[in-house]
Amino acid sequence: MKATKKIKKISVVIIEDNRLLREGITSLINEQADLKVSGAFSERENALVKIFELKPDIVLIDLGLRSQNSLRVVKSIKQRSDEIKIIVMDLMPIENDILDFVKAGASGFILKDAKVNEFIKTINSVAAGEKVLPTHMTGSLFNQIIDRAVNGTTTSDLEQAVKMTKRERQVIELIADGLANKEIGKLLHLSPFTVKSHVHNILEKMALHSRVQIATYAHTSKEFKETNPKTSESNS
Repeated sequence: MKATKKIKKISVVIIEDNRLLREGITSLINEQADLKVSGAFSERENALVKIFELKPDIVLIDLGLRSQNSLRVVKSIKQRSDEIKIIVMDLMPIENDILDFVKAGASGFILKDAKVNEFIKTINSVAAGEKVLPTHMTGSLFNQIIDRAVNGTTTSDLEQAVKMTKRERQVIELIADGLANKEIGKLLHLSPFTVKSHVHNILEKMALHSRVQIATYAHTSKEFKETNPKTSESNS
């Protein structure tokens, strides 16, 4: 009788502070024929030490760990073992976070509310050596920006690649201040339809999906704050 060849499973370690989410992801992964969870920990359980003991193929890490800086953890893992591949999990990662984690050595990002097949596909793709962004960013300008980051382009150069117009930057600033399209139109002497068009263009250029994400970008991007024109300036 011919012996059945045993398939080597991709081993995964999960670092997630939320116990219910940690257990749910563990159950989901263990249902897959080619995947197995070697360990699932909160950051307080000395996860970093356990990762180096278990030597998994993949580490799934929550972007917003409570007790430690997730970026620092990623850097520590990559400094000790370049063979371990890292996937960062978050509900709504902003572009600056993604750039920082890619530069630190992360190979992929997955949204916590992603569909099961997307979640599993991301793990398998990263294990195969691919770089993976959330599905809605694939093929976008921001995906190209990530590629530039990997190749050593500076953050300032990356943001220049987006090529925001002066008007679009003014709209971003006012969205960050919490203004609605009608209020922005009055300040900039534009019709609500024109403001809506600018907002649409900003979302397209930045591969974002909501005004909240635009506001987050304005509040967290150092380059935007340094180069943003004053709304009080006269406009063409």
